[in-house]
Amino acid sequence: MSEPLVVVDDLVVEYRRGHRLPPVRATDHVSLTIAAGETLGLVGESGSGKSTFGDAILGFAPVVGGSITFRGEDILHATPARRRQLTRDIQVIFQNPYGSLNPSKTIGDTLTEPLRYHGIADRRAALVKAADWLDLVGMDETALHRYPTDFSGGQRQRIAVARALILEPQLVICDEAVSALDLSIQAQVLNLLTDLKQRLGVTYLFITHDIAVVNYMSDRIAVLHNGKLVELGDAEAVAAHPSDPYTRALIAAAPLPDPVEQRQRRERRADV
Repeated sequence: MSEPLVVVDDLVVEYRRGHRLPPVRATDHVSLTIAAGETLGLVGESGSGKSTFGDAILGFAPVVGGSITFRGEDILHATPARRRQLTRDIQVIFQNPYGSLNPSKTIGDTLTEPLRYHGIADRRAALVKAADWLDLVGMDETALHRYPTDFSGGQRQRIAVARALILEPQLVICDEAVSALDLSIQAQVLNLLTDLKQRLGVTYLFITHDIAVVNYMSDRIAVLHNGKLVELGDAEAVAAHPSDPYTRALIAAAPLPDPVEQRQRRERRADV
C-alpha cells in the first residue's frame, strides 16, 4: 500500500438542533486513511454518517473534533481561499445527475468553467480539452453546444464525471454516484469510473449504501453504522467473511440479479 493521500483521525461531526435539543452526532470518532491510487468504499444505510464523512473532507460539514490531512496538509482549518484552491485536487461526483449540472449553462461552459477558474487554459484551449473529455466518457463533442435537459440521466452523469475529472484531481469523492441510475446504466458508469482510474491513477472515496456496488469498485471497504466505524478491511475479505453483524445484515439485504436466487434466499432467511 502506498503512502496515505488522506488521513482522517478521530473525526467527530455534530449538527445543531437549536438551543434546547442536544446536537446530532453524525460521525463518532471515525479514523480512516485513503492511500494514493486506491478506491476506498464507504458503505452504510441512510443516516450512517457516510456522506457526512465525505462532506467533512470537502469542508462542508461542522467538524467538532479530530483532524483531516491531505498530502500531509491540515485541511480541516484551511482558509476559504485555500479551500477554493483545493478544488483542483479534490473533486466530487454527486448522486443526482439532474441536479448537479446547471441547466442554464451549455455543457461546454460547464466543462470549461473549472479550467478557466484555475487558470489552466483559455477558452479555446479549454474547449479542446472539454471535447477530449467528452470523448473519454463516451460522449460526442457536439454535446458542447447543448444543455443538460437534452440528455438522459446516464448521459448527464457521464458529463458530471468529465467535469469532476477534467482538472485531473488526485481525489474524487463519489457520493452515491450511481444510485439514481437504472441497473444497466449503473454498470456502464461503474466501468467508466474503473477505466478512468486505471488511466489516470486517480483515488476514489466511493460512498454508497449498496454493498454489492462497493465490493465491485473498491480495494478496501469501510462500514459505518450510526456514525461509528464497525468494519474495515480488504474488499473481498469483508464481502466474503464480514465480522460485524451489521455488515452481515447489509450483505444479506443486498438484492441479487437472479430473481429465483433472490426468492430462495428470502425463503432460507424465513426458515431460520
